[in-house]
Amino acid sequence: MWPNVKKRFERQVVRADIVKKMIECGIRVADKDKLFVGDVEVDYTAVAKAVGVDRRVVKQTVQQIRRDPYLEGIFSNIAPFGSSLLNVVSKLGYSAIVIESDPRKPGVMAAVAEVLARHDMVIRQALAEDPDIVPDAKMILIVEGAAVGMVQELNQLPMVKSIKILK
Repeated sequence: MWPNVKKRFERQVVRADIVKKMIECGIRVADKDKLFVGDVEVDYTAVAKAVGVDRRVVKQTVQQIRRDPYLEGIFSNIAPFGSSLLNVVSKLGYSAIVIESDPRKPGVMAAVAEVLARHDMVIRQALAEDPDIVPDAKMILIVEGAAVGMVQELNQLPMVKSIKILK
């Protein structure tokens, strides 16, 4: 998706940055050029501040999105992924497994999930960063309990470059 979106802003680097932030946050464009995260309205100033641009550029970007059927189709339907549990794993008694691999190779999540299942680990949340947006994309799995005793087995998977456990 990102290459197709970015192509529409190739001569407008700042607008591409705004659109990237909108994708990262799941910001939707609604009627009357309003912006929403879920059902919460977000003003142009908040987006502008997050990207480091003037709010008028955000407004112009939204208007450009509304004029383009492809962009309108994406940004009128995009939704936030949900709340990440990554920063609260220790408070919940969970662990986070951060997997670095080739994000374009198939089977990474399946292979890791198979190892976790053999160790009776329950996956509560999975996030695979988009390699078109995040240069060093990683997969993050939040699991119940302490993720111990399987790191070596995970590191032995051929598609895994590295594993980091956060508690």
